[in-house]
Amino acid sequence: MNGTTNGTTPAPRTRRTRGRIALGLSGAALAGFLAACGGGGGGGAGTPAPAPPPSTATTGSTGTAGATQVKADLTDFHIALSPQPSQPGRYTFVAKNDGQHEHALEIEGNGAENRSSTLAPGESATLTVELTSGTYQVYCPVDGHKDLGMKTQITIGGATNGTAPSDGNGHGNGNGTGAGGGY
Repeated sequence: MNGTTNGTTPAPRTRRTRGRIALGLSGAALAGFLAACGGGGGGGAGTPAPAPPPSTATTGSTGTAGATQVKADLTDFHIALSPQPSQPGRYTFVAKNDGQHEHALEIEGNGAENRSSTLAPGESATLTVELTSGTYQVYCPVDGHKDLGMKTQITIGGATNGTAPSDGNGHGNGNGTGAGGGY
């Protein structure tokens, strides 16, 4: 015997192998954790379901019986509604983020507040609400976007008395009497 095999020679190789296995398992666990978390855009408060994937909004009926569909185009610091709601009833707002920043749609008025999930650029979501006679603020609740002009106002069931409607870009007629912004 030359004295080189005293039971300690395999230890460095075993330690190194164990270290590699532990590193591989740690990497796999991290990858599994990240996959489980997803790349979500952050859901909005009060929304039980995550935002649908991009391009899932349909044109025409949204499957909500009796609801009038309203297209809500969200761009960087403007909201355009088409058609502009004016009569009491059930509406499904199809919000699409055509901007470069995250946006959401919130409709507030008559003691009600309804909010979509937060949408990454290119994403869409639907928001179905019952609008009764009164005035509603429609805006983006994300990070001060409302203060940057991402807001409009709609009046449901009220006589217009010759007031001009919104210009379709989320802006009123400038005299404070239209259906659009400037509230």
